[in-house]
Amino acid sequence: MKGIMLQGTSSDVGKSVLSTAICRILANKGYAVAPFKSQNMSNKTSVTVDGKEIARSQFLQAEAAKVVASAYMNPIVLKPKSDRISDVILLGEKVQTYSGSEYREKFYERGIAAIKESLANLEKEFDLVVIEGAGSPVEMNLNDRELVNMKVAEIADVPVILIADIERGGVFASLVGTMELFTKEQLARVKGIIINKFRGEIDLFYNGKIWLEKKLNLPILGVVPTFEQINIEAEDSLSQSPHEQMNSFEQRELAYEQFAAHVARHLDIEQIIRTMNEWGKQ
Repeated sequence: MKGIMLQGTSSDVGKSVLSTAICRILANKGYAVAPFKSQNMSNKTSVTVDGKEIARSQFLQAEAAKVVASAYMNPIVLKPKSDRISDVILLGEKVQTYSGSEYREKFYERGIAAIKESLANLEKEFDLVVIEGAGSPVEMNLNDRELVNMKVAEIADVPVILIADIERGGVFASLVGTMELFTKEQLARVKGIIINKFRGEIDLFYNGKIWLEKKLNLPILGVVPTFEQINIEAEDSLSQSPHEQMNSFEQRELAYEQFAAHVARHLDIEQIIRTMNEWGKQ
């Protein structure tokens, strides 16, 4: 299956909203696009037409992609009951409540199987998949049994774009540090960088863009200015979004189109499409 995975240098870099925008951009170009996030930690969920529970963010991404949401687009949802335990929703249905350590020990193989099943089913129906990662892909204490970042990219066999949030500062260190912690095999999968949540004059970042491209030997595929009018629920409690949920379909449709147009002005979407096509030929 052809596709792309958006990973971030940390939580709340804008993976969810950029995935949503890219889904709408590709759908507007005529592609049958499926959003996908293997595991989402959120108490914000929606119910699909067949009665399955998935994270609200993937439900909205499907809407942005102009397709019907399914549990295959978000096979695992962790609904926190406290800072130590969560209800586990597997393929749309609650299966058990686990602590963090129990989940890592007892659920990993079951989660991998659900991810593989979901991607296989999406491949039958869609041209492309836009995969959203979670948190950082280089949490070294967790990576031996992770279900959300490079392991998913490997299962789906798609290239990765790395996103960094420039709004809070530290964008150079976060990008270089993340790249330093990838394995050689993981580095080969990363094909570009997106700088997100830029404020001010983009021209002032030109020297930074050149430095990053030389240092990382990767293209900067976009420097995307912050856009206040969009609200897609983030994957975790770290989101700082002040906006209220968009309640009506008409409101959401307008927001999808506006945000997709905004991102398209600042993102090299044609290069992203070429990256997906070239990877698919390997």
